[in-house]
Amino acid sequence: MPVEVALPHRAVNGESLSQSNPRPVSGKINGARYSLYLADCLAWMSTQSETSVHAIVTDPPYGLKEYTDQEKAKLRCGRGGVWRIPPSFDGCERTPVPRFTVLTEADRERLPVFFSRFARQAFRMLVPGGHLVIATNPLLSHLVYVPMMDAGFEKRGEIIRLVQTLRGGDRPKNAHKEFPGVSVMPRSCWEPWGLFRKPCEGRVQDNLRKWKTGGLRRISSVSPFCDVIESSPTRAEERAIAPHPSLKPQALMRQLVRASLPLGEGIVLDPFMGGGSTIAAALAVGYESIGIEIDPAFFHVAQRAIPQLSRFSLNGQWKIQSEEEEAQALFQLADAPLEKNGLYATRRGRTHTFGIKNPAKLLAGAIVYQAPGIAVHGGKPIAANGNGHG
Repeated sequence: MPVEVALPHRAVNGESLSQSNPRPVSGKINGARYSLYLADCLAWMSTQSETSVHAIVTDPPYGLKEYTDQEKAKLRCGRGGVWRIPPSFDGCERTPVPRFTVLTEADRERLPVFFSRFARQAFRMLVPGGHLVIATNPLLSHLVYVPMMDAGFEKRGEIIRLVQTLRGGDRPKNAHKEFPGVSVMPRSCWEPWGLFRKPCEGRVQDNLRKWKTGGLRRISSVSPFCDVIESSPTRAEERAIAPHPSLKPQALMRQLVRASLPLGEGIVLDPFMGGGSTIAAALAVGYESIGIEIDPAFFHVAQRAIPQLSRFSLNGQWKIQSEEEEAQALFQLADAPLEKNGLYATRRGRTHTFGIKNPAKLLAGAIVYQAPGIAVHGGKPIAANGNGHG
């Protein structure tokens, strides 16, 4: 069925891509190089060599409609459209969120067409064994995932971001008093990230030797990368640096990006760069990266924000109790201490032992990572009220 796709592929604010500088904005931070292109990602990808990137980590416009010129204009004017502008709460202005329940059948028909085009280019550019990590939404994930598999990708699972959002949980519209005990949909408390892999050449070990890809980088020698990540909404400090409506937090992105290169070598591509969180995360963990963004306003946001986000300290969430240099820490969970001492971290009162048996015994006199309000006594995390958490 032919469907015209004229979605987020036109420049905005009267600035055409032909008027934009075709040369990339490049830099080097933390020993890693990055290049940013103001371009239509599908057109740009079609000009690139095969097997030229090692991982793709991206948060695309998975409803597509939310980033058309018309909807972005409404967003920037604060007038809604597909974007829900939540009411202010306790004097705080809350971030807009897209309402995917308002998509029409025609809107939904465009999704597999667009993502089929994207998947073919992504498959061509990735080296064998390269992973594609792509954000989506529980209502639309099937329309994003099927084109990836049709293009030849292996579905390797999903990474679940546990995050409290404003989506769902509402009572029936205009009948909330009549049906006070009814929610039309469950309150959304998770966000799926599809995990796909281009098939390896032979065995995984052979692919790792030749292409440096095929698996996911472990957190440490005792702990694999896991498919569930607790993640708070993006903090106000990060949004102040990169004011993009879909900005993902560095605490999440650094974990996803780091895992995407199993040997820590290669190039990470984000074709839908937005505010630059993927590129900043790549720089924070020392990976070379490339970002593509079609919107001139968002491109300039990312250009300014990436150096700051890459150096952004997560100490507001994680307090490092160590003399270790901060550069050794990965999203405040350093490889070396984890491997050497079998450390754990506490966050929001929960203890993460990374699969280590008897962590309290291993922790005696060791470096400890802890959240505000949590102290460690005798190798056990104790909350401010004196109650232990296991």
